[in-house]
Amino acid sequence: MYDIRGLVGSEITPENVKAIGAAFVDELGLAGKSVVVGHDMRDSSPMFVEAFIDGATSRGADAINLGLCSTDECYFASGHLDAASAMFTASHNPATYNGIKLSRASARGISMDTGLAKILERAEKYLETGVAEVLEVGFSSEHDTLVEYASYLRELVDLSNIRPLKIVIDAANGMGGLTAPAVFGTAANLPKLPIEIIPMYFELDGSFPNHEANPLDPKNLVDLQRAVLAHGADAGLAFDGDADRCFVIDEKGQPVTPSAVAAIVSLSEIARAKSRGDNEITVLHNLLTSRAVAEFIEAAGAKAVRTRVGHSLIKDDMARTGAIFGGEHSAHYYFKDFFGADNGMLAAMNVLLELGSQAKPLSEFAARFNPYFASGEINSKVLDAGAKIDLIKSEFSDSPVDELDGITISSSPGESPWWWLNVRSSNTEPLLRLNVESSDPATTKSLTDRVLGIIQN
Repeated sequence: MYDIRGLVGSEITPENVKAIGAAFVDELGLAGKSVVVGHDMRDSSPMFVEAFIDGATSRGADAINLGLCSTDECYFASGHLDAASAMFTASHNPATYNGIKLSRASARGISMDTGLAKILERAEKYLETGVAEVLEVGFSSEHDTLVEYASYLRELVDLSNIRPLKIVIDAANGMGGLTAPAVFGTAANLPKLPIEIIPMYFELDGSFPNHEANPLDPKNLVDLQRAVLAHGADAGLAFDGDADRCFVIDEKGQPVTPSAVAAIVSLSEIARAKSRGDNEITVLHNLLTSRAVAEFIEAAGAKAVRTRVGHSLIKDDMARTGAIFGGEHSAHYYFKDFFGADNGMLAAMNVLLELGSQAKPLSEFAARFNPYFASGEINSKVLDAGAKIDLIKSEFSDSPVDELDGITISSSPGESPWWWLNVRSSNTEPLLRLNVESSDPATTKSLTDRVLGIIQN
């Protein structure tokens, strides 16, 4: 678990949020230091921000209230101000949910293993005893970082010299409706870029009246796909509720896979690192991205490092390895120059930079980054995940297996066609997640059917 989420009013309340704010300050030793607090457009978010700030200041921290912002904008403030942060959002979850994404100073992640469990334990005690004020309570101030955030992203990725592009952006009534006009347009009083934005659902509305703010589900991309075709656009961008993930649609209305995006952004970031004189360059990719991602990274002269799946895990690996970039199959993209945090907007900027620096349409440009055949992630409800995994290992007993994250079983060296499959348990639900990839489409299908036959029977 990497953040806190729950149903508003039952699982997450002002009382337990106040306790979490106090526990956060105590566990991280933040008395006398600043804590950045931001929130998305959900109706319950301002109430929870107020409760969190009450708990944090009671224990001696100074709260900097960012107001409405995207999650990556909150990370920017955490990194820019070198302050711990709390972002109130439930990302792509329905309107009845809310949650908190907590970070240490400089946007460093917190997982159950690195502090979140202890914060929740302290919070439980505060719910029993109440939050006692320290002698020197903190104070609260407000700070809008949108212009600084947009300016910083534009410094990292210069789009001023690309060919003119027409881009449809679906913000899903989430925070992309605030940040996209600032980054790509002139809402932050920055110079006009050669990008024409066609906005979809930019009105901030935590009830998500048009569709769920979850671009991972294909049904939520349909409106964007139609709009790209209707407007003859060069590309489409779809953001989730808190705008830290971005999905890309080509000019034909077809999705560009997150693995292809990871490969495109990897090459862009490697080129930028080389231009400033970096010699030893590392790029991360989680074990569910296409094999092509590592191949492109290595062909560009960088070191590809395979990681487990998960927000805080990859943030830790970014710091440990000094990687310039990290890509996940779930469309989370991490940048060294963005404090090691994930930023969907910055990934989108890199894609537009590469697209706009050459003449091919996006479908043709992206095709070479997607040379293999994948099943996509298939989720199945199970009663005994461990028993199913044991059966799968037994079924493929003659094939190489590693257990970096779940089980990854692969073809033997030199075997043709090559293939790999991964089966992982969900951290939060009784699900097994299956991913398969091969150099041959028939092999991908037969392996998918074979493993699903074990999982679902």
